[in-house]
Amino acid sequence: MDEPLKAIDQVSTTAIDLAMRFGPKALVAILILAAGVYAGRWAGRATLAALARFHLDPPVRGLLEKIVRVFVLALFGIMALQNLGVELLPLIAGLSVAGAGIALAMQGVLGNVVAGLTIIFTRPYRVGDYISIQKEEGEVLDISMFSTVLGHPDRSRIVIPNRKIVGEILHNYGTLRQLDVEVGVAYDTDMGAALRAVEETLRANPRVLQDPRPVIGVARLAPSQVAIAVKPWVNVPDFAPASAEVQQAILQSFRSRNIVIPFPQREVHMRAA
Repeated sequence: MDEPLKAIDQVSTTAIDLAMRFGPKALVAILILAAGVYAGRWAGRATLAALARFHLDPPVRGLLEKIVRVFVLALFGIMALQNLGVELLPLIAGLSVAGAGIALAMQGVLGNVVAGLTIIFTRPYRVGDYISIQKEEGEVLDISMFSTVLGHPDRSRIVIPNRKIVGEILHNYGTLRQLDVEVGVAYDTDMGAALRAVEETLRANPRVLQDPRPVIGVARLAPSQVAIAVKPWVNVPDFAPASAEVQQAILQSFRSRNIVIPFPQREVHMRAA
């Protein structure tokens, strides 16, 4: 019975001794870290306020705010470790070795981060632009450190890792898209009247933009018809509905003006044997 009591007494004595020696330092270190958290938040808000005068994209402002908060918290963390008497040089050396191993194991993640920084600072596209890359296209909904989210016209979302974007050929439509409609008329059609009908149809559609001016003209001479190119500009959200509306309106306009849209024809001559 005496040995367990002595062991418990020894443990209690050791715990009290450690608490007396390191308790105040640990308490001070906790207070320093708490102060660092509040200081980081204050520095982040101050950074956002300072960046408000610059025309920066939200992802850039958010990234800079996070960097400032992490930097301030890291400074307070170093102060807390020094208060505890931790030797920083061996710790930094150990973290460097561990960091190298982690970097090798997380090459894909780090590649996305580097690519995300490249996208955020070079700004090849912004939130709201319509882009096409690697057979995928959509409106840019979000740009983060790891990926870019596109909104597809069918209301689905496409998440593309940033490393798949940097270095690839990117088509940025901006906030406008151009319709590519083609309609055929018979060769004996009054082309002036047909082009005026198309122009009036485009002016009547509220989705079609008048600046930039729509492109209307003869595209090619097909075997059984004259193809008219109709290429107006619309806002990105209006692309799909405007295409259907424009084609339906042109069909109705041609019918009301007796402008013939010919069927494909082929003449066959029969020779007597």
